[in-house]
Amino acid sequence: MTERVIRSGGVRLWSESAGDPADPVLLLVAGDATSAFGWPDEFVSLLVDGGLRVLRYDHRDTGRSAHRDFAAHPYGFDDLAADAVAVLDGWGAESAHLLGMGLGGGLGQLIAVAEPDRLRSLTLLATHGLGVDFAGNWALARAGEPSGTGFPTPRPWFVRGAEEPSRAVDAETALAERVEWHRLCSGDGLPFDAAEFRRWESRDDEHTGTWRRPAVHPHGFMPHVLAERGDDLAKISTPTLVVQAPLDPINPPPHGKLLAEAISGARYAEIDGMGYALPNAAHRPLVDRVLDQVRLAGLH
Repeated sequence: MTERVIRSGGVRLWSESAGDPADPVLLLVAGDATSAFGWPDEFVSLLVDGGLRVLRYDHRDTGRSAHRDFAAHPYGFDDLAADAVAVLDGWGAESAHLLGMGLGGGLGQLIAVAEPDRLRSLTLLATHGLGVDFAGNWALARAGEPSGTGFPTPRPWFVRGAEEPSRAVDAETALAERVEWHRLCSGDGLPFDAAEFRRWESRDDEHTGTWRRPAVHPHGFMPHVLAERGDDLAKISTPTLVVQAPLDPINPPPHGKLLAEAISGARYAEIDGMGYALPNAAHRPLVDRVLDQVRLAGLH
């Protein structure tokens, strides 16, 4: 694996490449406030073994990328999408396949609308589509009220937990707290190995240089403007696969199916038992779907 620091609009982004530089490029775009190591090393290795060159990077305000006061240096979703494109530029990739999870899936949609020539294929995992009032759904979930749009709200327990400040006072308690959160988000549909997630979280701490995380996820400060972009879904021409995690507490079914129906020609799949986490048991099924999508879209 090779590291590289990339500039995006004056912001420093840490990134990494794995695999043969001659292989087709797959850009991994992580979820909200998640570093590159939200994609476990074992998962990346499976993708590389499948014949892909994998790029992953730290969102701004995570990992080794730039951390700045949001009030002094505000940004929005379009800026985060531009960061992803800057990573491609920084590695000399004119175009790439993209796998985005959560927020990363939203950014992938923005790139597909604004710069379709940069994407060969798009795989959207556990995410919602442009046009969904996610902020409104979040507020409804907080109040315990149902959605009136057909898109279910996040699970109320997830909203309460996500908004609750960390009580961690040292690295050990922080690790235990985050592993427990992964367990809750994973659900009970797939085997959950706490030691596995502890190892991954420790790896992230080592990479970041601290066990501390922001009291409020930095991206949560951004204006939630994606609800205004619903009409853009019809503009997406990139071959798209939407993968629903049936136990996803943030965007539960039928989010994935409705998103796939809104994108022309999009395919739809589910990974049985998966929630909003990447346990080892989900790696192989997800990698197989990504490789199939890359193959159908054309390798180069």
